[in-house]
Amino acid sequence: MVYTKQKQIKELKEGDPVKDIFVVKAKTGVNSYAKGFRISLILSDSSGLNLEYTYWGDTNEDRINEIYKNIKSDSVVLIQGKVNSYRDKLQLSSNAVEEPVVLKSDEYDADFISKSKKDVEMLSQEIKKKLEKISDDNIKNFVLKVYSDIENNFKNHPGAMAVHHNWRGGLLEHTYEVMKICENCKNLFDSLDENLLIAGAFLHDIGKLEELEMTSKIKRSQRGHLIGHLTLGIIKVNECLEKSNLGELTKDKFLHIITSHHGKEEFGSPKKPMFPEALAIYYADELSSKISAMINFKEEMQELTEDDFAYYKLDGKNIFLK
Repeated sequence: MVYTKQKQIKELKEGDPVKDIFVVKAKTGVNSYAKGFRISLILSDSSGLNLEYTYWGDTNEDRINEIYKNIKSDSVVLIQGKVNSYRDKLQLSSNAVEEPVVLKSDEYDADFISKSKKDVEMLSQEIKKKLEKISDDNIKNFVLKVYSDIENNFKNHPGAMAVHHNWRGGLLEHTYEVMKICENCKNLFDSLDENLLIAGAFLHDIGKLEELEMTSKIKRSQRGHLIGHLTLGIIKVNECLEKSNLGELTKDKFLHIITSHHGKEEFGSPKKPMFPEALAIYYADELSSKISAMINFKEEMQELTEDDFAYYKLDGKNIFLK
């Protein structure tokens, strides 16, 4: 039997019976309770929302531990149970006879990673047009070659694991926004080097193509964990620069843009931005990510509550939802 998704997490209501498939976002442990042992998981789906799940198992500790061991952090599981509410938060629970079932890839038909709401093909062409307008032929040829090498992956890749642009096409969408913001900076500050600005904005997050991978969820790759996207971006772009006709100073400026685009050491940048174009790309990157994150949070909370305000953990403050 092939299972399909019946309801999104955002559609679930207290008291709903559930027999549906979810992806396991996190395993949070096996613990004892009055009648035996319970398994706790965090479930997710393509809505991007999370749902706490508890399997209230029996007294057979070995069997409960075996069930837990077979569940991986990106497993697709069939869950049968009921939605309940605890401290005004929806949860899902199952009794001892309704144990979670890990499904094989041919036993379900669903995509658990959401897609961009924007026209990814159109954004891809818009990015290419911006690169084609670069007046320095050496820079233009360099970035167009990079673009052609990554285009297919770029259009499908997420921009982050969570919070902002965490969907298929998210990296493309985020990169377009950063480039667009940088164009507006050039309109305000004429002395900015437009070629460096637009090309640098295009290249700044290229390391995320290796840092992030998609299975049934978005997660960091092994290289992503060990190295991170800033360093992966520097490695990738440096390899491409070595095959280009660009001068050494221009090469170093592109590498500095990637190195400094998180702005501060405590945010992961080995260097702070040291020239205006690098500074513009840092703030454009931050503006794109932070506005996207707040919009996502606001839209999610508008579906979950009728309150005027909701607490936004990312910034430690309330957000107005109306």
